[in-house]
Amino acid sequence: MTNTPIRLLIAASGTGGHLFPAIALAQQLPDYQIEWLGVPNRLETQLVPQQYKLNVISVEGFQKGLGISSLLTLGKLIGSVLQVRKILKQGKFKGVFTTGGYIAGPSVIAARSLGIPVILHESNALPGKVTRFFGPWCSAVALGFEVAAKYLPRAKTIYTSTPVRSQFLEPGIEATLDLPIPENVPLIVVFGGSQGAVGINKLVRQCATAWFDAGAWIVHLTGDNDPEAVSLQHPQYISLQFYNNMAALLRRANLAISRSGAGSLTELAVCGTPAILIPYPFAAEDHQTYNAKVFTSVDAALMFQQSELTAEVLQTEVLRLLKSPQQLKAMGEKAKAIAIPDSAEKLAQLVREVIER
Repeated sequence: MTNTPIRLLIAASGTGGHLFPAIALAQQLPDYQIEWLGVPNRLETQLVPQQYKLNVISVEGFQKGLGISSLLTLGKLIGSVLQVRKILKQGKFKGVFTTGGYIAGPSVIAARSLGIPVILHESNALPGKVTRFFGPWCSAVALGFEVAAKYLPRAKTIYTSTPVRSQFLEPGIEATLDLPIPENVPLIVVFGGSQGAVGINKLVRQCATAWFDAGAWIVHLTGDNDPEAVSLQHPQYISLQFYNNMAALLRRANLAISRSGAGSLTELAVCGTPAILIPYPFAAEDHQTYNAKVFTSVDAALMFQQSELTAEVLQTEVLRLLKSPQQLKAMGEKAKAIAIPDSAEKLAQLVREVIER
């Protein structure tokens, strides 16, 4: 017997919603030798290399319907499967973990062709097309929302929730908030996930004056894609492209206004932050609406479709909630009841059971 560490390849690419849960899992497997699989010019090239070796492949999704571009994409898929097979064989990997998205396709095909087990984590309430297709090929599919199981009847599913970064579980993390916000003022936090949300940003700027008049402060995370991001200036308004200490910020917030990506919702739940959710209207198969309904069904949040939401309605709803601290408290408690704080440990245990059995 040798003490050679088990080698795991993590295939997670694109947005924070795909990467942060995978990083949280990796941190729970310190005895494993982990490498990463990603694509060029995505978020993983910034977040991963300082912690794990990053293997890069060329692959893309079938987004444009059938035609010449689909044949080119298919050619890239076949090439990427061969690339992943080579990485898996040379690295003597014992398992693959993926968070879905188009990088999951070649990863699952390559691993299964070599008899290597695959664990897939699906964070959304409505599983993506890749998960629905490849789920039955996987040794296990971990779910971010219990309701997702009904869309995966042929897959072996287990509910683990979605892991959050370790900072979200630190007691007293709110004390590390380094923004100049007075202690006793109501705080509204506005964010649109890791890429921002220009549609929400515009609505909030139209409403902000009335919220300032009511004594509220706003921390507005605009993302880096909003040409009007600096157009509003006010002593009670803090505008940032990004903010690293989201755990402290959400713990301090009285109310969040947010998209309903699975990662954002998990962070809101762990922090017990009441929210107004505005699903991204162009999300694949409208999956953010499915996510939001998990929260609205237990009164942990309010949801408005962006196409139907006016500045007047948003302004009025926020003012009503700020005048109803008991409702905000109840919403926060119901959000917290959804959370599984030890999700990363549960997911790591699943990975160990599948790979080591």
